[in-house]
Amino acid sequence: MKLRSTKVWIIVGIGIFAIVLGSLYTLYFREVGEREQLSESLSVAEARLPGLTVEREELENRLAQATSLLNKNQAEFPESVESIEYGEDLFEIADDCNADITSLTASTPTNQKVGTITYSVSSFTVVVSGDIDDILDFIYAIRTGDDFQLPWSAEVTGVSIASGTATIKLNIYGYKR
Repeated sequence: MKLRSTKVWIIVGIGIFAIVLGSLYTLYFREVGEREQLSESLSVAEARLPGLTVEREELENRLAQATSLLNKNQAEFPESVESIEYGEDLFEIADDCNADITSLTASTPTNQKVGTITYSVSSFTVVVSGDIDDILDFIYAIRTGDDFQLPWSAEVTGVSIASGTATIKLNIYGYKR
């Protein structure tokens, strides 16, 4: 069948034109929908921007404070290491005396100057359990300093013994170079 009639060509042309127009219409409204969605997202983002800017400034301030605190604490870190080493010595002394340290609390070291020598002084509270003889051996070992591995000495400032447990308060003096 030949399509020679102009009416047929007009109908086919109108059909193709309608299909193309329908496709463009669908595509256009799809793009309009995306544009509206992007516009809404942009509005939400613009509304959140001032709050996020303030939050960022607060976080930067907190970071600066944390950095300052870190630097301050790092300056004190070597003294803290000494306290850890003292604690290790105390646990070894307790082990040698057959006593068990159940609690060890240390204060922040302070400096004490005697003449031209500066000492690092740390206060400790040590709770020891065991036989009364083992506890007394532990206290004696601390007072005489025989088992210390580091160059430090201790001054026992208080002892409380009750039913196989002793709470010992002591100051440890370490030589600062």
